[in-house]
Amino acid sequence: MNLKKRFFLILLAGITIIPATAQKLLLPEWQSQYAVGLNKVAPHTYVWPYVNASDIGKPGEYEQSPYYMSLNGKWKFHWVKNPDNRPKKFYQPSYYTGGWADINVPGNWERQGYGTAIYVNETYEFDDKMFHFKKNPPLVPFEENEVGSYRRTFNIPANWKGRRVVLCCEGVTSFYYIWVNGKLLGYNQGSKTAAEWDITDVLNEGENVIAMEVYRWSSGSYLECQDMWRLSGIERDVYLYTTPKQYIADYKVNASLDKDKYKDGVFGLEVTVEGPSTASGSISYTLKDISGKTVLQDDINIKAHSLSNFIVFDEKKIPEVRAWSAEYPNLYTLVLELKDAQGKVTELTGGEVGFRTSEIKDGRFCINGVPVLVKGTNRHEHSQMGRTVSKELMEQDIKLMKQHNINLVRNSHYPTHPYWYQLCNRYGLYMIDEANIESHGMGYGPASLAKDSTWLTAIWTVHNECMNVQKITLRL
Repeated sequence: MNLKKRFFLILLAGITIIPATAQKLLLPEWQSQYAVGLNKVAPHTYVWPYVNASDIGKPGEYEQSPYYMSLNGKWKFHWVKNPDNRPKKFYQPSYYTGGWADINVPGNWERQGYGTAIYVNETYEFDDKMFHFKKNPPLVPFEENEVGSYRRTFNIPANWKGRRVVLCCEGVTSFYYIWVNGKLLGYNQGSKTAAEWDITDVLNEGENVIAMEVYRWSSGSYLECQDMWRLSGIERDVYLYTTPKQYIADYKVNASLDKDKYKDGVFGLEVTVEGPSTASGSISYTLKDISGKTVLQDDINIKAHSLSNFIVFDEKKIPEVRAWSAEYPNLYTLVLELKDAQGKVTELTGGEVGFRTSEIKDGRFCINGVPVLVKGTNRHEHSQMGRTVSKELMEQDIKLMKQHNINLVRNSHYPTHPYWYQLCNRYGLYMIDEANIESHGMGYGPASLAKDSTWLTAIWTVHNECMNVQKITLRL
């Protein structure tokens, strides 16, 4: 019997055979390990906007910039236990939300009167008789999968007109679709790294509407099986920032010590410039010491640079640099300026830089060539609001650690809020950072997701997003 006849008989018998590629298309995005994100800006280090160079290096100061807008606060909120009952057209600006409740953003919805917080260690919270479900990656329960629908409005300042505008969601659990003015921007799963969208072309001059549809569980939940309370919703900051059309898209700093004597600093810088006019203008940097004195400075004409938008500055040395350590957290300030063809500064950004070297020598862990006795602790993000932690609580955490002679913190078990990295730099804490990948509930045998090639895209995406965010932070 030939293949065509066999296929015809199968159809007559009412049997359908669906190839693996077709199965991927039939699943909703939140039930697929392939749907890691849609239309997101490529991951990069934080390039926050500043107006004054003197503000760079002050933790959280970028939030005071006129080119930054927080969307934290009260949002309209609707919650259902079953996705089929969600308000399907709520993202349309004309949809009436007057009867909806208010919810605090950021903040997990289980801590605000919706759903139930579940604590488990090495298993999946939905792999339970209560949900009539057995773990079956990438599938998660459907009928019991809670959905939170969020909405709010915002207006764009007049001085943002003609500029690029980016929307950033720092952390949302577990999967979400996002719209602005009724237009789908994309989706994201992976709750512990920022997701960004360029929303320049969907904005109105007057009022704008942002909407988010958040699912408690998704295929990404199989990679977030850590020993912690399992919670849901928007749990980190949501904000907008604006850049000129030609902008600094990314940068990477090398700030280490000469390993011969550990006295001289070695400074290297790579900058990526993007936008419609990457062939004109220049990029410059200034590195200042603790007293504000300029110790390094350089400028490169973008047009004359062979790689156009990817700028590599020559490596330079700083004699007798003041090194960074937990005992002496000396920080330099890096100021980055993008200039147009006439030499006018169009964008200003940067951050704090510590010169340090970590290595294993003769079987001992050394910082700046000196053996270090590690006195460490683990830290989860947790507070009365769930996994939302205020800046004030972060500062209390780090002060308590320093008062008890702790010199190292492990971010268990995921990248943390960006403010925490700034505090560790400033107060002096070594850090062990972790990618948000733990499939503990699948065990370590043949069923491990690490041995399933269909999960490689998701695993590498989470890993790369983690590694791209904090390029000027020491990773041990």
